[in-house]
Order: sequence, then C-alpha cells, then structure tokens
Amino acid sequence: MLDAILAMFMFAGPNPSNYDKVVTTLQQIAQQNPANAKLVSIGVNDQGTPIQALQIGNGPVNALIVATHHGNEYGSTAVALGVADALAKNPVAGETVFVVPVLNITGYNRNSRYENGISGSYDPNRDYTGPCKKGSTYNLKSTKALADFIDTRNIQISATLHTYWPAVVYPWGISTRDLSTPYDSQYKALVAAATQESHYQTGNNTDILYAADGTFEDYAYWKHGIWSLLFELGFSHSPDQTAIKNMVDVNVPGIRRFLETSPKERVANHSFAGRCDNLQLQRVWLE
Repeated sequence: MLDAILAMFMFAGPNPSNYDKVVTTLQQIAQQNPANAKLVSIGVNDQGTPIQALQIGNGPVNALIVATHHGNEYGSTAVALGVADALAKNPVAGETVFVVPVLNITGYNRNSRYENGISGSYDPNRDYTGPCKKGSTYNLKSTKALADFIDTRNIQISATLHTYWPAVVYPWGISTRDLSTPYDSQYKALVAAATQESHYQTGNNTDILYAADGTFEDYAYWKHGIWSLLFELGFSHSPDQTAIKNMVDVNVPGIRRFLETSPKERVANHSFAGRCDNLQLQRVWLE
C-alpha cells in the first residue's frame, strides 16, 4: 500500500481529482482490513463534499489524527495515509483512532494553503476559538465539523499534521509569554517518544515555531483538555517521492507510539490563566 500512496503524490499542481484519489485509498485500506477499519464522514465542507476519515479499531479510548488543514501541505496527507494503513493492519490496543487525511478539500485540490468558504477564502488553522483568538471563528464548515466531531466523539488524544519544519511540539502555541501548562513534563515525555525515529526538534509550540492564534492543536487542549501534539513534518512544502517516503517511514512509528503512551483521559486543568500578548507572526511559509 505504501507504493500506492507514494504514487498518488506524483502530481505537479492543482487537480480536481486529487481528493478523490485520497478517498479511493481510504476505501482500499478499509477493504483490505474489514475487521479493523471502516470509512466514516466527519461532516461536509462549504461545497457539500463529505470530509472522509478512516475509523480504526474499537477501543474505549478515542484518538484523532488530522492532516492537511493547509491544502498545499500534501506531505502531511501522505503521512496520514501511511498511519491509516499501518494502524488498520495492526490497531492500537484499547483505542479507536480516526484518521482524517485531508480537512481542507478545496485547498488540496488547488494546491493552496487556503480553503474556499461561502464568503471567501480562509486559513483553516486560524479558524478555531482560543484564549487569545481575536476576530471571527468557524468561517468554514470544515473547521466547525471537526470541532463538533471531537466533542461528540469524546476524543482524548489528537495529533495534527503539517509541513514543514522538522519538529513535534505541544501547547501553548498562542500569543503569550506564559507558555507553561501543568503537564509540561508529561508532554516532554510524549514528544520524546514520538521522535525516536525522526529525531525532530521538540519543545513548546511557541518557543520552537511561532505564536499563532486560532489553531486546532491549541483549541483541542484549551477547550477540551485533549492531549494534543503538532507534528511539523519534513523539510519542504513540495517534497519529492523520496522525501515523502522518508517522512512516512520516520513519523508513522512515532505517531503510533504517541497514541500508545499518551494518557487515556483528558487533562483536568486546561484553562489559560496567563496574559495574551501581540506575538502572532505572519510566517505563513511554515505551518
């Protein structure tokens, strides 16, 4: 299946069938592993297209892997499909894992960071509520669908996949200098486990990357107490097949280890009591 996944990413630009190929791959994984996996929808986008996910396993702990908030970050799509294939063959004991390879369908088909909504184009990973978020939120049906999904499905663990910056990071990533959470020591252990093969940089989101408000990863922690990590994968927004294979090879085991070693209950103290500062940067070439 890995060879088939890699073959998907030979496209050189926008193509309205890009997302159809992702859905076909999910269907094939489900067909090859009928006892462990099935195709589900988490909702629809503004164009009415179902946002497909693979539900894997049947354990009481619910986990989520979501990729391609930004449509031009197709390396994250490949890693998500690699995770789906690996977990469908060998589910994580005691967990039900939902893998969403593409959240931003219109951006993925156009090879664009942004997603088309009813009233314009938006950055999906700035569209969630948060303690330092200013302005409107949930301008996109896709982000609202994902927010509703993690609530109704009682997700306890989540990983969001992006490109590019070789790092795995934890909250907070918002516009503040008050970056500590009560769970920093546990988060440090989780990112260390997740990077044994990749040897990516690890640490606090804002310290390692930059401040950004309205992101899914901080929303999941702040709103629900979900154990949330952000994987910044690889070294390019436009990786070739060799680079994509490396991204899959070194990150799939780490993502699995994160799912296995993460605490199985949401954190108790996930409110933000610090001060919001004007730290948000516009370095859109990163996440």
